[in-house]
Amino acid sequence: MKRAELTTEQYVAGVTGGDRAVLARAITLVESNAPAHQETAQAVLAALLPRRRPAVRVGITGVPGAGKSTLIETLGSWLTAQGRRVAVTAIDPSSSLTGGSILGDKTRMEKLAADDNAFIRPSPSGGTLGGVARKTREAIVLFEAAGYDVIIVETVGVGQSEAQVRSMVDFFLLVLLAGAGDELQGFKRGVVELADAIAINKADGPGTAAAELARAGFEGVLPYLRPATEGWQTRAFTCSAATGAGIPELWCVVEAFARATQAGGSWVRRRGEQERAWVRELVREGLEESFRLHPQVAAALPALEDDVVAGRLPATAAAQRLLDLFRQPGA
Repeated sequence: MKRAELTTEQYVAGVTGGDRAVLARAITLVESNAPAHQETAQAVLAALLPRRRPAVRVGITGVPGAGKSTLIETLGSWLTAQGRRVAVTAIDPSSSLTGGSILGDKTRMEKLAADDNAFIRPSPSGGTLGGVARKTREAIVLFEAAGYDVIIVETVGVGQSEAQVRSMVDFFLLVLLAGAGDELQGFKRGVVELADAIAINKADGPGTAAAELARAGFEGVLPYLRPATEGWQTRAFTCSAATGAGIPELWCVVEAFARATQAGGSWVRRRGEQERAWVRELVREGLEESFRLHPQVAAALPALEDDVVAGRLPATAAAQRLLDLFRQPGA
């Protein structure tokens, strides 16, 4: 039997009143691409914006097998034990490319998923990475309105998703393994330069010495890299998500970061820059969608692309013709 649609007022009352079922439905609403749903979603978001409560937004990324999910569960459980309320979501570019679902966040974090003071939301699937990121930003608004004071955004994929998450969080954590090799090579070098802290995970048992060696290596390099955040020096430390060692210290680093950046003003500036970037991103996405759906553009695009591929037309000329069709008065 189909559930009755909720009104804007019911969504707002449920989210702010701590109704987890309504929060889940509100997130599903903002993830929907249906025009009717989007109209209601924007009304709900507009009503909830002034009701958001202060939260710390933490982005977490890392190499495959680094233990991000275990770290998030251990950290989240430790935070709820301290009286914090924790929301977790993820950005998964592989999901947006294949249409598949997120990698089973709730099954990977069973303990945290069962915690009344935590809320885990699988990332939206389908659409472009930008679309997934947009929906994640809107979910953050809902989490803050629902009273979650720590919001963790995990990147499941690699590459562009790191920059997307960096653009919506306050603190960005890179999780690595000792001895994984090439820690500062390739894409990882770029990710290191986005990080506010580096956690060398699995620092337990026989891995303790190797983790400490890796930490010391990063500490020697980080002063020569441009800080990811104004007024804060990126630092490296060791931890064990399996045993919980180093988890309280990890949160101490986050709190020290918050104090330093709030005192220096970079916290507020970053939040403002992120909101401005969000507006521009939405405008760009809207223009791209309008361009793609334009009848004359859609009709001309295949032939123009064929001409470019065959070498009969420069790509710049093809693009200009398409833009001219899009801008044509009355088209």
